[in-house]
Amino acid sequence: MKSNVYKLEKNENDYSNIPNEAQKTAEYNGLDKKSAMRVRLLSEELICMLPELLNYGTGSFWIESEDKNYELHLKVEARDHFDVDIDKLLSVSKSGKNAAAKGIINKICIAVDYMLSDRAKLAESDPYSFYTMGMSEHSGAASWSLLDYRNNLQRSESFENKEDNWDELEKSIIANIADDVIVGVIGRKIDIIIKKKF
Repeated sequence: MKSNVYKLEKNENDYSNIPNEAQKTAEYNGLDKKSAMRVRLLSEELICMLPELLNYGTGSFWIESEDKNYELHLKVEARDHFDVDIDKLLSVSKSGKNAAAKGIINKICIAVDYMLSDRAKLAESDPYSFYTMGMSEHSGAASWSLLDYRNNLQRSESFENKEDNWDELEKSIIANIADDVIVGVIGRKIDIIIKKKF
């Protein structure tokens, strides 16, 4: 089943309409109260990404479900060019890294930034090891996966600030509730899919 597709309006209506649509879909599908609340919480986590993602263009939100498998979809159609030169902005930072790369939601947004740029092809020069640790193949296309990042971080012996990054995962709502978050970019289409099985 596919829910109504909500066109993102880039205003405060998104912040109430998206969770309401998520809750309505969960209740319509007969999820218990706790599971319906989790679907709503995951949709609220998607909202945290909107200010960053809607800088690229226009978007839409919907939910797909089959039995107890749920997917929350956020799709953004990027404009042809971007007004922000990320490399130039980051050169102002003493470390050359984005100070906003803290927190799981910000890491997901940075994965989108990288996938939209040619830097995604230059993994060895990537200043964010969380990015390369989450890269994988899904449906024949490169994507970034929160599950792959978590698994690689857990296995890693030498990951810089491993304890801090693990602590970040432990405290994150999206990392604790979702089974996976997949970020994919094909051409100018940005897809973020949150997967959860109840």
